[in-house]
Amino acid sequence: MPALSPTMTSGNIGTWQKAPGDTISPGDVLVEIETDKAQMDFEFQEDGVLAKILKDSGEKDVAVGNPIAVMAEEGTDVAAFESFTLDDAGGEKAPPPKESGEEAAESSEPADTGSKTSPSTLPNKDSSKTDSAPEPQESEPSGGRLQTALERQPSISPSAKALALERGVPIKQVKGTGPGGRVTKQDIEKFKPESSTAPSAPGGSVVPTYEDIPASSMRKTIANRLTQSMNQNPHYFVAATVSVTKLLKLRQALNASADGKYKLSVNDFLIKASAVACKKVPAVNSSWREIDGQVVIRQHNTVDVSVAVATPIGLMTPIVKGVDALGLSSISGQVKDLGKRARDGKLKPEEYQGGTFTISNMGMNAAIDRFTAVINPPQAGILAVGTTKKVAIPSSTEDGNGVEWDDQIVVTGSFDHKVVDGAVGGEWIREFKKVVENPLEMLL
Repeated sequence: MPALSPTMTSGNIGTWQKAPGDTISPGDVLVEIETDKAQMDFEFQEDGVLAKILKDSGEKDVAVGNPIAVMAEEGTDVAAFESFTLDDAGGEKAPPPKESGEEAAESSEPADTGSKTSPSTLPNKDSSKTDSAPEPQESEPSGGRLQTALERQPSISPSAKALALERGVPIKQVKGTGPGGRVTKQDIEKFKPESSTAPSAPGGSVVPTYEDIPASSMRKTIANRLTQSMNQNPHYFVAATVSVTKLLKLRQALNASADGKYKLSVNDFLIKASAVACKKVPAVNSSWREIDGQVVIRQHNTVDVSVAVATPIGLMTPIVKGVDALGLSSISGQVKDLGKRARDGKLKPEEYQGGTFTISNMGMNAAIDRFTAVINPPQAGILAVGTTKKVAIPSSTEDGNGVEWDDQIVVTGSFDHKVVDGAVGGEWIREFKKVVENPLEMLL
């Protein structure tokens, strides 16, 4: 089992792309490996022949380093490996405890950096226990074949899945009418939930009107990390109303002259504006760390902005690096690419671990005026952005008093009081507001 990220300790076997006897060249995808963050392709880097598969598709929690297949030199008779077993390959070891690995997977700081705030150095809640644990009891095998995560999920189109998530439709209850039983967008639109009256099963017992959905590894990781953030980082919040009328006009002008080379979004401007504010108020572009017993505040020289992206399996924060030195078109291209690969589960660990500041934009939802966000540790700040609203502003003209319509958004900054004092957080919001309301400044 390969280690596909610095924090990976075990993985699930997805679909094998090669069968015993197939020739493999460097760069060929051998098998899909499911981690707690994504499903990734394992590309083999040597020439050879796949002689034997030791771990079938659907095998779970295979520890890193355990044998999963046998490779032989090209031209080898693979029939000789037909009776080859896992014990012949040296056996396997049990995967390590999951909790620390789950925390590391979601952390914005890679593990083993030497900092006491990195996941690998966080204290384990069971470390103080000296009593020996009871012997584990193995459950009886069911005789059935384990399924991959892809096989367990109903076949559904991406647009239908997005609509189902938006409307809260339980996908497993929808009967697909597409090819091969695939659930389509029309199936979601036509779905009618069953009566809320609890039906009775034969014998008079009441059938449950709910469904217990097992929490995925990623959902557990998100829960652990955000609970840790709220418990260990004293949050405070600073909100401001910001005019985006000039920004929208500049965006329209730039897109009109782009000749299809790029299409800037409002979020691209806000990402750039947050980087400008971080350079002017560098205390926000910092993090609280404990290194070799000494507490330090690490102030970063570049601004790497983590952008919150909603995916079918949970929230991810891919990173646009060096935003302070990037132009708007480069930011736009990277956000689109990272967002697509985040939703497809194809991000590399270094693309979502790290970052010095985070922005979370829910402006696409017209119902959200404002909200507050939880800090992504070990960062010291995150900006929450609401939707755009037209607001009447009193104005004086030659004909008398009147009103002008101004496009406005409400932004709320969440700051870690260990690192950023209240006045400093307020200064950061002021600088952000200034550059957004005068967007030509971010082009300088």
